[in-house]
Amino acid sequence: MGQKINPLGFRLGTTQKHHSLWFAQTKSYSEGLQEDQKIRDCIKNYVQKNIKISSGVEGIARIEIKKRIDLVQVIIYMGFPKWLIEGKPKGIEELQINVQKGFNSVNRKLNIAITRIAKPYGDPNILAEFIAGQLKNRVSFRKAMKKAIELTEQADTKGIQVQIAGRIDGKEIARVEWIREGRVPLQTIRAKIDYCSYTVRTIYGILGIKIWIFTDEQ
Repeated sequence: MGQKINPLGFRLGTTQKHHSLWFAQTKSYSEGLQEDQKIRDCIKNYVQKNIKISSGVEGIARIEIKKRIDLVQVIIYMGFPKWLIEGKPKGIEELQINVQKGFNSVNRKLNIAITRIAKPYGDPNILAEFIAGQLKNRVSFRKAMKKAIELTEQADTKGIQVQIAGRIDGKEIARVEWIREGRVPLQTIRAKIDYCSYTVRTIYGILGIKIWIFTDEQ
């Protein structure tokens, strides 16, 4: 089978679920898809520009969007929600106003809620942001990957695989480096595996980070 399919899409309907829940006619499906992307981009841009985070980790694990005829509900899953709640007065209200401008709000209300993740470093998106921050600060990629594995072990995971590709450490020839700890059964559908692909821009080029985290098995 190889690794030619996204691990999340491969397990959709068994251990994974959609991050967007809505129904649309065939002609308006593409508009709804673009609308979801605008909402997610608006939230991430707001956090990057307005919230000062010393550790370099925004802490946004995923953004779920549920649409009804008269309501658009957005749920932001964060590992460190205090940065958005306490980092700026009325931060959620300003965020809701900015997102409201980014999509067609005719006869629809917008509701944004924040949910805290109990073990933030058990989520691959947050872990990828941590590794990206280390690479931007010119930390050795091996130290960054080992530190990420240590943080993941504190979240009681059963296995993790981290892969970094590109001009690692500024070398002229691009290469792929990876490390694995524990079990990561990629071909088992009942295995609950969280995955993310993250792009980081460094002074010596663009690096790609991929993380697989094995948490449980049905």
